[in-house]
Formats: sequence, C-alpha cells, structure tokens
Amino acid sequence: MRILGIDPGSNATGYGVVESQRGKLVHVAHGVLRPPRRAGVAQRLDYLHRTVCEVIEGHAPDVAAIEQIFVARSPRSALLLGQARGAVLVALGGAGLVVHEFSPSQVKQGVTGSGRATKDQVKRMVSRLLGIDRVRASDAADALAVAIRHAHGGRLEAAGVSPVPRRRRTAPRVRVRVSS
Repeated sequence: MRILGIDPGSNATGYGVVESQRGKLVHVAHGVLRPPRRAGVAQRLDYLHRTVCEVIEGHAPDVAAIEQIFVARSPRSALLLGQARGAVLVALGGAGLVVHEFSPSQVKQGVTGSGRATKDQVKRMVSRLLGIDRVRASDAADALAVAIRHAHGGRLEAAGVSPVPRRRRTAPRVRVRVSS
C-alpha cells in the first residue's frame, strides 16, 4: 500500500510518500510545496491544489493521511491554515483518495512513542524508521510522520489494538450526602 502524508501550511506544505512492502515501510518521496509569497490568497491556494494534484499523479498513492489543524496563534493564522488545508483536501478528494486525519499529538505518539515529542525527535525517528538520511525540512519530515502514523495505525487497528493509548479510567467519585 502506498500512503501520501500531508502536513498542510499556507507558506509551506510538506508531503511524504511511503510504501508498505511485506510489513516494512519504504521511503518513496518527500518534499515541500511553497506557494509564491507575493501572490494573492486565491493564487496561493490554486498553487497548492495544482501541486498536490501533481504529487498524486506522480506517485499514485492508494490512500492519504493529513494532519489536523492545531490551535493557531491568531485567528488570521487559523483562517489561512484552514484555507490551505481545504485546497489540499479538495485535491485529495478530487483524486478519489480516502483521507485519514490525525492530530499532531497522535502523529508524534505513533512515530516516537510520545505525544509531546519535539520536531527534532520526530525528524530523527522518521529517518530511522525509513532508513534514510536526516530529512532537512520540518514540513517534509512531519508529512512523512503522518504517513508513517497511518501505516502503523492501520496495522494496529486491523489487529484490534488502539495505536494511541487511551486514558485510564478512574473509579467515579461517589458523593455521599448525610442528612441529619
């Protein structure tokens, strides 16, 4: 199975393609899509849509995985990120790909074992898991991590195991009211 991972962004959108061959993950490609900085919003979104379509056409993935939006620093940043993510989702949907979404902490947990891993830890684990030299661009490393998370999660979920540990449930508190 060939998996396309996407780390959406308005200034830089990372992509990573991995393939699962006999239970082993193999690196296929990765890169960063950078819309022209001086272009208007519509042109930047069109660029993202077109280039994601080109990546899909060039690498023929079977499935796609994308990182969910995290809490942005400002409403404007959140809006721009949402628009970029929308352009990417339209390209994925238009290609007929099933899209799986993961939160940043799910991706980190699935790749490093910790939902609070640093970007550098994610980069190192991606390189180690795929047997490649260190990925320089954080956006591309994050996209590969999304693809790896989907690959690992798919195998675990097929076996009936949750890839992200669930919180332990504690016994419910019981309130006892004593009336006199």
